[in-house]
Amino acid sequence: MNSITIRRTAIAVAAAALLPFSLAACSDSGGDTKAAASTAAADRGADAPSAASDGPATGDGPFGPACAGVPKEGAGSFDGMAKDPVATAASHNPALSTLVAAVQQAGLVDTLNNAKDITVFAPTNDAFAKIPKADLDKVLADKAQLTKILTYHVVGQKLTPKQLESGSFETLEKGMLTTTGSGESYQVNDAKVVCGNVKTANANVYIVDTVLMPK
Repeated sequence: MNSITIRRTAIAVAAAALLPFSLAACSDSGGDTKAAASTAAADRGADAPSAASDGPATGDGPFGPACAGVPKEGAGSFDGMAKDPVATAASHNPALSTLVAAVQQAGLVDTLNNAKDITVFAPTNDAFAKIPKADLDKVLADKAQLTKILTYHVVGQKLTPKQLESGSFETLEKGMLTTTGSGESYQVNDAKVVCGNVKTANANVYIVDTVLMPK
């Protein structure tokens, strides 16, 4: 073996011996970089929470004094109503029994249950009680008039509280409703919302203290 061959062999052996150390150094450097990036990300997360951790927007749940009367559990609770279409959900709320009877009388149960993305302004039993009994009985006996009144309480889109602050909306009856308010205080025409932003499977419901009458 000549001297040139010996030198080449020595260089090759040295290179082979150093290669693992070079690879290890690169690997450690990458690990340090990743660790630093992870630490930085963690620091950013601590200082500035992501949108996913911020929770639901304020006002996303039901509000209003009458909400306290809603059952805490079962089909009539807020969680229970969220699973059912609107007419079925209303039937589980004792405070809406007159409305439910009127909807059944008008033959609108399937219409409301099968509708998609609607808003229902639902009068309480006390709201119907404001109407003189003779007048209410007359309306309940007149299916065309009853249908006109009930469909005036329905808007063909899901309305958020923000949209109710100052709005005018066409109803299924083709008349217009006017809404005003802010925070947890809203009015629909001359009716006050007593429990708002109640979710059902296909509708947003705002329970009101007065029956809305189309012009």
